[in-house]
Amino acid sequence: MTERVVVVGGGGFGRETLDVLDALIAAGEPLETLGVLDASPRGDDLAQLAARGVAYLGTDAEWLSGAAKDVRFVVAIGDPAIRRRVAEKFADAGLRAATLIHPKATIGSQARIGRGVVVAAGVQVSTNVTLGAHVHLNPASVIGHDAVLSDFVSVNPGAIVSGHVRVEAGVLLGAGSVVLQGLAVGEGATVGASACVTKDVSPHQVVVGVPAREIARAETT
Repeated sequence: MTERVVVVGGGGFGRETLDVLDALIAAGEPLETLGVLDASPRGDDLAQLAARGVAYLGTDAEWLSGAAKDVRFVVAIGDPAIRRRVAEKFADAGLRAATLIHPKATIGSQARIGRGVVVAAGVQVSTNVTLGAHVHLNPASVIGHDAVLSDFVSVNPGAIVSGHVRVEAGVLLGAGSVVLQGLAVGEGATVGASACVTKDVSPHQVVVGVPAREIARAETT
């Protein structure tokens, strides 16, 4: 039975998620892309969607008012806090999240992968990894053995999470950042691009540099 999927978010990661869907469909997966929802679409994003022949279906609220319950959704919004709010809204409406893993990603043995996860091309997930709900793994990111990524984590392109690392809910790991073996990154923290985390990061810290150091505290709204 073909599963129909709607992508929530029409920006850059939304189009990357469409690429994952296209690759899965080309590989023979029983999926159908219905289109894209966006509460405040930009003109250039709409033009990009039109150029690839993907329908813009309107705002989240408009679509949810008449949504069929058998449609799956995937939230393609990079910001973890916004992604959480949107995913909860769709779940409250009775819809189930789709999990999308690009055929050119590598998933190790005994990985546990939650609902709503998006794994892009070139990602490497090692053995005994746990990915919580609505985790985003961007292209060429690497997740080491026995790592645990909680719900709504975003791992940006080229970031590396070493073995036995624990990343709590809502964390954003910037492009090219590295978290060294056995460390923990607390809930809602942000690790800047190209930073190297050499000690535990507290909840809601914003850290940058090599070695990573705190420069701010993230808002907790």
